[in-house]
Amino acid sequence: MQQKEKQEQESSEEEVEVQPQQQQQVVVKKNIQYNQQLIDKLNKPHQFWQTQPMPNINEMDKLKPGPIQLGVLAEVRKDPFNLIEKYEWFNVDLRNEEQAQQVYTLLKENYVEDDDNMFRFDYSIEFLRWALLPPGQYADWLVGVRVNQKLVGFISGIPVTLFIENQQNKVKMTEINFLCVHKKIRSNRLAPVLIKEITRRVHIKNMWQAVYTAGIVVPTPISQTRYYHRSLNAKKLIEVGFSSLSARQTISRQQKLYKLPEEPKTPGLRPMKKKDVAQVTKLLNEYLKNFKLYFKYTEEEVKHWFLPRKDVISTYVVEKEQGIVTDFLSFYNLPSQVINNPKHTHLKAAYSYYNVATQTPIVQLMYDALILAKNEGFDVFNALDIMDNDKFLKELMFCSGDGQLNYYLYNWKLENDMLKPEEIGIVLV
Repeated sequence: MQQKEKQEQESSEEEVEVQPQQQQQVVVKKNIQYNQQLIDKLNKPHQFWQTQPMPNINEMDKLKPGPIQLGVLAEVRKDPFNLIEKYEWFNVDLRNEEQAQQVYTLLKENYVEDDDNMFRFDYSIEFLRWALLPPGQYADWLVGVRVNQKLVGFISGIPVTLFIENQQNKVKMTEINFLCVHKKIRSNRLAPVLIKEITRRVHIKNMWQAVYTAGIVVPTPISQTRYYHRSLNAKKLIEVGFSSLSARQTISRQQKLYKLPEEPKTPGLRPMKKKDVAQVTKLLNEYLKNFKLYFKYTEEEVKHWFLPRKDVISTYVVEKEQGIVTDFLSFYNLPSQVINNPKHTHLKAAYSYYNVATQTPIVQLMYDALILAKNEGFDVFNALDIMDNDKFLKELMFCSGDGQLNYYLYNWKLENDMLKPEEIGIVLV
C-alpha cells in the first residue's frame, strides 16, 4: 500500500526541510543505531540546519544531554527579520473568517502533496482552528507573510509542555507546524526567514526549545517512525491509486478481506461527553507516563483536544458501571484532495490520535475504532508505530507505508541520542 503523507513541495530548497515528506526509505533498526543510510543523509550539506542548535551526528559524544545553547532573553532580537520589498509580516487571526479562508487556500493549493502529485492534504478551517487555537495560544505565533494583501507564506507554533526522557525534564516549548510558501515565490527563499521569525517570537517568551516532525532527514532526528494503513474502503483506495492489487488479487477479494462488522462490540462504548473530561484527563496522563516523550494535559486542554468536533476529532469512551470510564479511543479527520482523478475528488482518512486501554484489550478497542471510522465514512485508517500501536497493527491488518516520519527536538540533546518509536508518546497533527 502506498504511503501518502506530508510532503512540502518546495523544490529542492534545503531550508524547507522542516516539512514532512514521503518516500523516505531510511529504516532504523530495532536497536536504534544510526544505520548507514541515515548517516549518509545526515552527512550531506545542510546549509540552514548547520547554523541551528541541533545535534551533529559526528559530535554526539561532545554534547551533554539537555539544552545545546542556553538562551539569553536580553540578546533576543526585538524587531522582526527583514523581508524583501513589498512583503510584510502579518499575525493571522484564525477566528476571522476572511483570514482563516486565506490560510485554508494557501495550504490547500501549496502545502502537502505526495511524490506522484496524486494527493494533496485538505485541512478544513475548523481543523485548523482546532489544531492552532489551543488554550494559552499566543496571537503572534500564527505567522503570515503577505504581498499586496495576499497571504503567500505561513508558519505556526503552539505552546506545549513536554516531558523528555524522565519526569525531571519538564520543558515549556513550542510545537511547530504548517510551514508553507506559495509555489510561485519559492525561489525567494522565504522558508528559512519564516523559521527564524517564529524562533525569534518563541524566544521572546523565554522559551528555547521546539518539537516538530518531518518526513525527510535533516540534522538530527530523535526518532524515526512509520505510518501504517488499514483499508476501510478497498475499492476506492484502488481506484484513486492509494493502494494496488497484487497479481492474484481482485477488488472483491480485497473488499471481503477488509470487511468489518456494522457495529462495535465493546459494551459501554459511546462518544465522549463534557462530563468525561476529568476521567479522560486522568487516564491519559497516567498512560503517557509510560513513554519517554510526552505531554501532560490539563482538563482544559483535554476539553479542547478530545471533545468530539464534527469532521475534526472523534473520541469514544468505554463507560462501565457507576459511570466509570476505563478506556478511550480517538482519531482525527484529515482528508486529501485526489488530483486529476475522473471518479473521486477526495480521500477521507482517519488518523489514530491517543488511545488508552486499561480494561478493554487494545486489539478489541482499535477494532471498534475501525468500525466507528468506517461508519463515519472514512476510506482509510492511518496509525504510526508509536506508543502501544504496534500491539494491534499486524493483527488488525494494517499495511506498512513507504514513508518515514521523523521526530525532532530543536536545541535539545537526548541522553540516548535516539528513541524507539514505541517510546514516543506524542502525536503532532
